[in-house]
Amino acid sequence: MSTLMAALMDASPYLAHALTAAPPPSGVPDVGGGEAPPGAEDLLKVLRWVAWTVTVLCVAGIFGVAGRMAVDHSRGGGRDHARGLGFVLGACLLVGSASGIVGAFV
Repeated sequence: MSTLMAALMDASPYLAHALTAAPPPSGVPDVGGGEAPPGAEDLLKVLRWVAWTVTVLCVAGIFGVAGRMAVDHSRGGGRDHARGLGFVLGACLLVGSASGIVGAFV
């Protein structure tokens, strides 16, 4: 036990320095405005094309479900397409929220 106490007494200046060496960081560091890496414009151009393409596909999906509902309604049906409309509207919701999140970061 005495050797443990002796070792602690020898290490005490180092322990005090380690515990009080630097205060912990406070808040979020300011990293500045930053700049886009080379080739970022081409990537953003492709992302805009993809966003427009997916938006057009969502609108086409709504029109497709509406057309199937109209044809089935004329045949006496039309109640079975709520699932398809739910999937299309879910895709529209994903597209809308993704573009908002990406827009907040870009």
